[in-house]
Amino acid sequence: MPVRRPQQWLPSIFNDFFDNNLMTRANATAPAVNVIENENDYRVELAVPGMTKDDFKVRLDEDNNLVITMEKKYDNREEKKEGKYLRREFSYTKFQQTMILPENVDESKISAKVDNGVLVIDVPKLPVEHTKTVEKEIIVQ
Repeated sequence: MPVRRPQQWLPSIFNDFFDNNLMTRANATAPAVNVIENENDYRVELAVPGMTKDDFKVRLDEDNNLVITMEKKYDNREEKKEGKYLRREFSYTKFQQTMILPENVDESKISAKVDNGVLVIDVPKLPVEHTKTVEKEIIVQ
């Protein structure tokens, strides 16, 4: 019987929210997210068709959480086109996602890029000798 490996560095509420049928993906404002773990790094991928690198802000907050903010403003100026808008409802999109990073990441080497409609964030792991493994005995009372 296959055992499902838990996503240890994603909050369970994140998984519970996106792994259910309560939210129809077609009407969702949150982009689809992939998180991939390799031997040397983690990779976060967000589906963001039509967005450019200028639409994103990726940062670490005061708790070293990865914060991804996307904001797109559409200009309502009329452009010279062969056709015209009969209906135009979208003019502003904003999204923010915070992810708790594991302790074994090298925050100084995190990088991000937009490639073919996908925001890719590479989160390198620290070498094994740099990770803290402190043993502590807990006294049973």
